[in-house]
Amino acid sequence: MKKIFLCLLVVGLTSVASFSFANEPTYKQGINTFIETGVTQPDNIPTWYAPMVAKPYAPTFEILATKGTQGRYYERTYAVTIKDIIKWHGHDCEGTSHAASCCKIAFEILFPDGIIDRSVLRGITGTSPCWSDAVAFLTGGRLQYGTLGFFKDQKYSHAILLYREDTGVAVLATWKKGIDNIPGEPVVLPGEITWETKVNMQEVIDLKKVVKNAKETPDPYQVDLMRYYQWQHINDILSHPLEESYQAQVIENFKWEDWIDASKSVPNPHKRGDIRLKNYPYRERPVVEGK
Repeated sequence: MKKIFLCLLVVGLTSVASFSFANEPTYKQGINTFIETGVTQPDNIPTWYAPMVAKPYAPTFEILATKGTQGRYYERTYAVTIKDIIKWHGHDCEGTSHAASCCKIAFEILFPDGIIDRSVLRGITGTSPCWSDAVAFLTGGRLQYGTLGFFKDQKYSHAILLYREDTGVAVLATWKKGIDNIPGEPVVLPGEITWETKVNMQEVIDLKKVVKNAKETPDPYQVDLMRYYQWQHINDILSHPLEESYQAQVIENFKWEDWIDASKSVPNPHKRGDIRLKNYPYRERPVVEGK
């Protein structure tokens, strides 16, 4: 296992004042740029496919992107919620909410100012599209650019790894033992929950062995019951602060190629063009007609 160390976490990953980046960030909010945040209303209105967004700790993300395909940074962020990710992914499920929550915990370390810069991010997930879609949506990571990968070691299948290229910091994030319910898969970091879940995880694990096994023939009630358990479990988790259910570690001496499955990567990735001019200087004077 790669050598990792626990970043000093204050108040359960909500403060990283003692943590310093290995390299300088692309920009410094309030010093060489002034980006307005909180200026779009997050879609936290619950609906049949996204009831969890109304829970008090459902994550909201302030995303910074670039203008068009060859533009500078926007001067403002836009808000993203799990509801937005669900509409893009195609359905709601446990994995999408878990992955988004893991990203939120990792972003607390990677972006202390709360501004998630999609132009400097890479992500690694397991092969589940629920997890990879959430990471791709939030980070902008793409296979064709070589910025989205899949874990080489399958024990990390239900974790996520986010890498910030400008600062050289990589963070591994996953759930804590006690909310995990994947048959036969370990929790890869040592944390455990200290609160009691409404759903018995062993019951869910036993049910998944039947419902999610292609060789089994679950009865209709088992299919409905698993769906109900998943719905109840996510709403339960997001009723608690995220740091009570998820955990993260900074990876020391991170190398992308050490963690990704090269056989599932694009061998000759395209160069990303939409971030090429993100820091381009502005003209010195207004444009005058005829000159």
